[in-house]
Amino acid sequence: MNELIQILPKAELHMHIEGSLEPELMFKLAKRNGIKLPDASVDELRAKYNFNNLQEFLDIYYQGCAVLQTEQDFYDLAWAYLENAKQDNVVHTEIFYDPQSHTDRGIPFETTINGLHRAFTDAQQQLGISFHIIACFLRHLPEQDAIDIYPEIYKHKDKIYGIGLDSSELGHPPEKYKRVFAQAKKDGFKVVAHAGEEGPADYVKQAIELLDVDRIDHGNHCLDDDILTAHIAKQGLALTVCPLSNLKLRVVKDLKDHPIKTMLKKGLMATINSDDPAYFGGYINENFMHLNDAVGLTENEIFTLVENSFKASFLPDDIKKIHLQALHSVW
Repeated sequence: MNELIQILPKAELHMHIEGSLEPELMFKLAKRNGIKLPDASVDELRAKYNFNNLQEFLDIYYQGCAVLQTEQDFYDLAWAYLENAKQDNVVHTEIFYDPQSHTDRGIPFETTINGLHRAFTDAQQQLGISFHIIACFLRHLPEQDAIDIYPEIYKHKDKIYGIGLDSSELGHPPEKYKRVFAQAKKDGFKVVAHAGEEGPADYVKQAIELLDVDRIDHGNHCLDDDILTAHIAKQGLALTVCPLSNLKLRVVKDLKDHPIKTMLKKGLMATINSDDPAYFGGYINENFMHLNDAVGLTENEIFTLVENSFKASFLPDDIKKIHLQALHSVW
């Protein structure tokens, strides 16, 4: 099965670029920028990666962002992820990034987006990986903060394809961002939102009904509502599922309990993704492999999950068709 997972070309639709900051690169950038990290070594930092919940992870995640200072830092961050993606036979990626995590530190918006976009443009030419960049609002901040930064996002619409919603889910329902999402939708952005990871099924429902999302990030708890699950399946709304993240953040106690097979049986367009691979223990192929070891995916289920990644992508239909033909050829 591992060989099959490796050889299949795939798309990744749920990966936070800041969450791909490996400790080794973090220390390298800290040294470059004269920043003293609270941890003395890579091993000491990794020892903290035993999270009990989403907030514990986010505390370390935002700490890591502090080393990202220059356009070259953001370029190097993206390039390191892209090299891993190439090894995993990812041919298209739609990555998240959190501009507020950087502008709130005094880093100019242009520094972040120019560094990231330059790396992904180079990768498209040199590695054959196409991309879309999705700028996410931090949901633990007031909606007004998102409204304030939105003009910067719109100004870079040539580089940013979509709008997302991430960070602490509990206590921050999607309805909080209804106005700014309506504007983004009106302006032609694709929109997605994290919902139903730690939050209840109602958060997934709000993301669909109030934010009019084009895709649901995570979505595990939609399964708690049979009517909602049936609606999502009927509409063909994709779920960007992240198995190792679910395990690390205690969404599931054991990967053997992961609901991926239930999702497929109920007709949901589930996809497999790495979320924050530097913190959660693996990139996309490792998510497939660990999940397979835990639940025993069939070859057809693996193929369906990979096929879904292209169907659920924001690629034009003609490009999707080319990727799907290539996938079927390998299959």
